[in-house]
Amino acid sequence: MPEPRTWQFVAGSAVLGLALAAGAVTAAGPWDSGQRKAERARAVHADGRGGAHHAGAPAAAPHRPAPAPSAAGVLRALGIPEAAPTRGTTGTGDSTRTGDASGLAPVPDLAAVLVPLLGDPGLGTLRTASVVDAATGRQLYGEGAATPMTPASTVKLATTTAALSALGPEHRIATTTVAAPDGRTVTLVGGGDPTLDRARLTALAGDTARALKARGTGTATAPVRLTYDTSLYKGPERHPIGPNENLAPVTALMTDEGRTGGDGTGPAPRTADPAGDTATAFAGLLRKAGVKLQGDPAPGKAPEAPKAAGTGQKAAGTAGQKAAPLARTDSAPLADLVERTLTSSDNDLAEALARQTALARHQPASFAGAGKAVHDELARLGLPLAGARFADGSGLDRTDRVSAALLTGLLTRAADPHRPALRPVLTGLPVSGFTGTLAGRFGTGPAASGAGLVRAKTGTLTGVNTLAGTVVTPDGRLLAFAFLAGGTSSPDAAQTALDRLSAALASAAAPKRPQDPPH
Repeated sequence: MPEPRTWQFVAGSAVLGLALAAGAVTAAGPWDSGQRKAERARAVHADGRGGAHHAGAPAAAPHRPAPAPSAAGVLRALGIPEAAPTRGTTGTGDSTRTGDASGLAPVPDLAAVLVPLLGDPGLGTLRTASVVDAATGRQLYGEGAATPMTPASTVKLATTTAALSALGPEHRIATTTVAAPDGRTVTLVGGGDPTLDRARLTALAGDTARALKARGTGTATAPVRLTYDTSLYKGPERHPIGPNENLAPVTALMTDEGRTGGDGTGPAPRTADPAGDTATAFAGLLRKAGVKLQGDPAPGKAPEAPKAAGTGQKAAGTAGQKAAPLARTDSAPLADLVERTLTSSDNDLAEALARQTALARHQPASFAGAGKAVHDELARLGLPLAGARFADGSGLDRTDRVSAALLTGLLTRAADPHRPALRPVLTGLPVSGFTGTLAGRFGTGPAASGAGLVRAKTGTLTGVNTLAGTVVTPDGRLLAFAFLAGGTSSPDAAQTALDRLSAALASAAAPKRPQDPPH
């Protein structure tokens, strides 16, 4: 017999999969990292704007995606009753909607469901909400939806959407080595990849050693110096929160996100000098590979470091000199990096993606430049940005400001079947009770009914708790929601209240679990 909640995970994942599989990808091939390969191929050739132009978009963009397809076949296979299709006219209220010409059944009265739960004292002194039909962009319920609030880690929805829109899902971040024109210096050039690990660093050292041997350098008679270049990033390395186990110094060169302990996710001790530590480790690997080095690695700029650094940017150097490429190692595709960022709420990776967006949009790769680039990229998608502020990419900065309407707007753009490049924003969302930052939630009480059916990005700072994600109705309608709470006094109470809100949406829209067959 399956585990008690397995049906919820299967039903939620299967229905969401169908809701995202719009007509253009019905013949798509096997799943690859949470996204169909056909969608990725299509994204490479798609209109670079990214995102849908739903309600509130500029008038010059008339496209409105078709509603998500019905999931009736999946529901029948699971033994779940289907909702009877209803036709009618679309309502204009904030909290209700009748059936429409798509044949989908009416959405329940969301005000009746949500208003009592929004009164939970665990949500603190200020709470806002937005629930949207992702197929049309129509708001089904709103409470202060346009009010900018501190979003905590739900700001990562903005960071990742902007990165995918600016760079595309196949973009990779490269770390390279280059040789100076005189052949006496090798430079390790940071491209901004915080996922660089020991295995890839070892492979890069081996490839570099072979390239040096072919050039006749790095030998006992022609030793080389090792320098490391972090000039791709500008401004302060330290986040305004200061030294913190949630984020390493933000530099263009690091290994394993600067972690000196932990299991690879969540808070962990961090080195104060990620770039220097990486260069020291690389020097040891070069020596192990037979390269003769002079002295210890030192900071330095590669002369006209090639664009292979993965950003299209060049490090400053001596005019007229050209570095000779030696070797490179690439990160996983951006689609995978986005999913990792959202599932694990990876702060280091979020800051890196914000800077990649800045570089793509010719802004300085700094906190300020990244914030401007993210804002401008979201403006290109026609999203509601009144009062929005992106002080960082991770959400650790309390001066970030995002509205519930912006968060649901981001989710609807990612659900647009005509914008497959943005799909990892949805596929990377943690699954309630099963994965990522929601693995330990939705286990007991009223929220348990949403386990496996809610997919959402969490946000937590002292006094701030947020949740934004998606729920799929039995007839295949994808709802996007965002709940933001400020002035909370207990994170546990706030999270419980937020989980109950999203589970109520799932319960209002989801069928009950079928009875187990008799033994």
